[in-house]
Amino acid sequence: MSAVGSKDKGQGAKGKSTKAAPQQNRVRTVKEIAAIAKVSVATVSRALQRPEVVSEATRLRIHEVVKRLGYTPNALARNLRTARTRLIVALVPDIANPFFSEVIRGIEQVAHETGYSVLLGETQSSLVREQAYADMVAARQADGIITMSHRVPTIPIDGRLPVVNACEYVKDSQISSVYIDNVVAAGAAVDYLVMLGHRDIAFIAGPPTSPICVDRERGYQLALQRAKIRLNPALTAVGDFSIEAGERAIERLLSQARSFSAVFCSNDEMAIGAMRALSSHGLRVPEDVSVVGFDDIRFARYTTPSLTTVAQPKNALGREAMTMMIELLNDPQVPPRKRVLSADLVVRGSTAPRTSKRG
Repeated sequence: MSAVGSKDKGQGAKGKSTKAAPQQNRVRTVKEIAAIAKVSVATVSRALQRPEVVSEATRLRIHEVVKRLGYTPNALARNLRTARTRLIVALVPDIANPFFSEVIRGIEQVAHETGYSVLLGETQSSLVREQAYADMVAARQADGIITMSHRVPTIPIDGRLPVVNACEYVKDSQISSVYIDNVVAAGAAVDYLVMLGHRDIAFIAGPPTSPICVDRERGYQLALQRAKIRLNPALTAVGDFSIEAGERAIERLLSQARSFSAVFCSNDEMAIGAMRALSSHGLRVPEDVSVVGFDDIRFARYTTPSLTTVAQPKNALGREAMTMMIELLNDPQVPPRKRVLSADLVVRGSTAPRTSKRG
């Protein structure tokens, strides 16, 4: 927010009105600079505070406008920039995914307890949308971001980035994160299917751009390796976490006459879609094919049969992420933390011992 300048309306010594101040002496705002330079407010802030992160052409254009208009940031504006908004932005890739609702609830609970508000931002995995929310922090319209993606948006400010990562992994060692060990959790799910006697186990993977999906596939592969089961790449299909993707994956496997007695899915929605597709082909779950999901969303217990799945501590993920954020805002020097929470396999009705009818 910029300070508002005032114009003196006094009179000269002889009672005549004084002339208006020259245009270039009027107090300008960052918003005006941005409009004239045809860039965003956040870009102007970057050019003035961290010029090294702005392209030379843009930086020169902004500084030419600043010089021409005689813009000087004032003390009030600086004070406003350092004030707390008590607002945190929570970024989710897909608001329709029920997994995130429980994580967001955990974030909201801690925020409410500590006097913060939460702005929910759906990014649809768009870099442009992610950056738009990050610019809110750069412009001091929000204090920080909790991201549930594997990317960290650029926030051109001094010191530690006010960013916490939940559910996914980020490579930046300076970003605090809370997540589960997806390799171990996925491996436990496949180990269970192996214990039931299944050897031809299909896998419906999530988007390969997501580190957690890569880890879940790695857990699947390691479990087969432990059981001395040869990995068959033809039994892996890739989906996008949607119910429809689970249906398409099963349709593809069946159309290629792949033989399998169990399916492990990278999330519950794809598992629900897989169960629907199997049923439409006259295959019973779990008598003909066992199905295991991942996440333990609310609907998992209400499918027919109820879904065996890996239960993530969704509420705890959200609560811990918000706690980390508050710690960071209260003390920017607090060391970044990587906290791994435990996940449990919840056995329900969609899994059973292998029969000789399939696989």
